[in-house]
Amino acid sequence: MTMKHFAIIGAGMAGISAARTLVQAGHRVSVFEKSRGAGGRMATRETPFGNFDHGAQYFTVRDPRFELALASVPGTREVFKSWSANAVRVLDTQGRVVEAALPSREFHHVGTPGMNALVRHWAQPLLDSGSLHLNVQVHRLARDSLNPQRWQVHAEGDSPAVWSGFDAVLLALPHVQAQQLLRQSSAMVVGQSLLDAMDPVRVAPCWTLMLAYPQASQPSLAHLGPQWNAARSTHHRVAWLARESSKPGRLRVERWTVQASAAWSEEHLEDDPLRVQAKLTKAFAELTGIRAEPSHAEVHRWRFAKTTVPLGRAYLWDATHNLGTCGDWHLGHRVEDAFVSGLSLALAVR
Repeated sequence: MTMKHFAIIGAGMAGISAARTLVQAGHRVSVFEKSRGAGGRMATRETPFGNFDHGAQYFTVRDPRFELALASVPGTREVFKSWSANAVRVLDTQGRVVEAALPSREFHHVGTPGMNALVRHWAQPLLDSGSLHLNVQVHRLARDSLNPQRWQVHAEGDSPAVWSGFDAVLLALPHVQAQQLLRQSSAMVVGQSLLDAMDPVRVAPCWTLMLAYPQASQPSLAHLGPQWNAARSTHHRVAWLARESSKPGRLRVERWTVQASAAWSEEHLEDDPLRVQAKLTKAFAELTGIRAEPSHAEVHRWRFAKTTVPLGRAYLWDATHNLGTCGDWHLGHRVEDAFVSGLSLALAVR
């Protein structure tokens, strides 16, 4: 086997899964991530009052390949635990419980001490070896000037840089960002087939609200808000609510994460964050009865949060140009969809 050098753009679950698989097959990888750490939407926001999982709320294990990875990668069992999300409720617009929403026989897991712990654990060997480059915003791909059969990766920022000599480039990005990167690259070297294939995909945005009430101690939670820890909602503004302090391995300070509905997020995508915060806080009070002033409140906007129309296949690969894509949007919106996509692309190109 000839060792190849792969550039992987994005260090979420899909990108790290692809990178690990290629390294295990004897290849070299360079992973580029615009953020300060790996994780993607398996994200954790740190505050003085404790962590908030402001992206993916939990993950399930339905695919045997994902189950095998969780069981076999050393140390993985220490970075996730089961959560009582199987007791989730469905609320009407007035906050009244309508029904239980999730089957009690399916386990729901969270990273510990935050959702990003799983991906960061799997990414640590790449970081230790110098294969994971953080705080790098890739803005263009180009053919290598010394070897036109290979790729260059161009990054912008405080220290613009160019990395060269890649046999292939794998885009582990939301589909819109993957399309933008391809279009910003030379039209002479980019396969139009990838761009065309991504067109049917639809991914909805999401505004996320984070609230902390440190004045409420854990033993007296019965006096602050509802008795459930997670709920789906039919309220036009809110789709999901979770008591962060109920998750295992978390600080016991009373904290809530509130995720807006796709339709409301789309309608208010460009609104001022403080206006969004006020509207979602009001909806939270209506649904939970918690009208106390939070000691901490902030919002985060995900432009690409939940896949509504997936691609329908695990990955895309353009063998003519040695370009590929992976990510949850190929198969759905679950964490394990991202894992399967990244794994499948790596197995196809290794």
